[in-house]
Amino acid sequence: MQKSNQFIKVLNQLDKQLQIAKKKLADVRLFYEMGHIEYACDESLEVEEVVEKSALLARALPAYTGSPKAVQEVEQIIRNTVPIEIGFTKEGWFSVRLPFILPKKESGSTDYIRSYLYPAIRDFFKGKQPVRYTDCVVIFRHVYDRQRPERQYRDHDNFEINFVTDAIALYVLPDDNPMVCTHYYCSASSSVERTEVYIVPKPDFRRWLDIEPGMPDKGVLLYKNRL
Repeated sequence: MQKSNQFIKVLNQLDKQLQIAKKKLADVRLFYEMGHIEYACDESLEVEEVVEKSALLARALPAYTGSPKAVQEVEQIIRNTVPIEIGFTKEGWFSVRLPFILPKKESGSTDYIRSYLYPAIRDFFKGKQPVRYTDCVVIFRHVYDRQRPERQYRDHDNFEINFVTDAIALYVLPDDNPMVCTHYYCSASSSVERTEVYIVPKPDFRRWLDIEPGMPDKGVLLYKNRL
């Protein structure tokens, strides 16, 4: 009975979020049709946040039915629908590409990314020898759609990055403290919005800086194994 009550509770929360999304979508359309493009963009970002919250609730919903396979089936759906790219560059640097810009700090919306990222990294390293980078630079390259107004670019210290670093550290770093790695942040523009993370040994950092301006529009080629 308790599980059934929780199912109804989550179902109602999901319904409420979807109703909010529907209303905000109507506002986006109205602003766009009136020619207020900046307002339409701002409102559509709010739609994105509501939809992410809805996705979290939708992923939790099957488990409350009591199905023993619900969690595994939800994880498989995530793998099929969220194209996280993981691999090594030809230089031997580890990299993760997330198909979105990271959320702002304290937005309360990082759980949905954890639900993508941790299983993806775990699956990538299944059957592989551990990789450990020491004395390295953890690079976050925030890639914006070049059509996005520049005023919507965020300050680099306004991103939720710690949970991404934590997930990567489990598999490629002995620790993520300042004695092991330093952080570097930069922004770029492209036709495909995303967040790129690179783990680069400090002696190679200057080389990465030289390569970065010429990186392909959709990202560098990643290999399953370190070359």
